[in-house]
Amino acid sequence: MTLGGILPQILPAVQIVLSVLLICCILLQQTGASLGGAFGGDNFSAAYHTRRGSEKVLFYASIILGILFALSCIVALILNK
Repeated sequence: MTLGGILPQILPAVQIVLSVLLICCILLQQTGASLGGAFGGDNFSAAYHTRRGSEKVLFYASIILGILFALSCIVALILNK
């Protein structure tokens, strides 16, 4: 089998795994923003904060997983034409 024959078969499974990992990374991140900050309230303590340790790893992992998921969606669109 060629790559063009295998890729359409495994791509949905890859997208499911990436989406579950992305959801987990996003939900595990801690947030300091209160509800008032979401609606434009003054919450300066949450705006200036340095990520350290596992929070930084989760932040970068969510960015990487988001990019990989977007690329897999683009590949799926190209293959389905």
